[in-house]
Amino acid sequence: MTSNSSKLQPVRGTQDAMPHENKLLRYIEETAFKVARRYGFGEISTPIFEFTEVFSRTLGDNSDIVTKEMYTFKDRGGDYLTLRPEGTAGVARAVISNGLAQDLPLKLFYRGPMFRYERPQKGRRRQFQQVGIEIIGVSETQADIETIALGQHFLADLGIDKGITLEINTLG
Repeated sequence: MTSNSSKLQPVRGTQDAMPHENKLLRYIEETAFKVARRYGFGEISTPIFEFTEVFSRTLGDNSDIVTKEMYTFKDRGGDYLTLRPEGTAGVARAVISNGLAQDLPLKLFYRGPMFRYERPQKGRRRQFQQVGIEIIGVSETQADIETIALGQHFLADLGIDKGITLEINTLG
């Protein structure tokens, strides 16, 4: 049970973003998008919620995100819907449902709020902004190389690339 005064505060794990914070966020997002466009990426927007099955099928029924971290609810029609915990599943669904699979390779970028029910702590919130890229229809190695190069150019354009060391490892 919560008191009336606590209902005037943001929900635990969320926060209000003040004008100076939004200005910085927009600068970071726009810098990311400029770099993505230079690499030939196009912007895609997906709904803030999807059928729960979109996430369970793409992330795996037994993944921690699906079993512990999703905000899922039943709508008035009886369908189970989930606030997106990440962007990849919605992008994959959009590619398939909009018939874009025949247009491969695809290079897409997105932004938006994501939601995960996890224990709030420093640097981790239940609602957070995410910018992402997806490369579909090329070899994993080629996509990895392009993603690393794009990331390096993004950090350079932000002016924070000095002293960063990239360590690459593989399990396969």
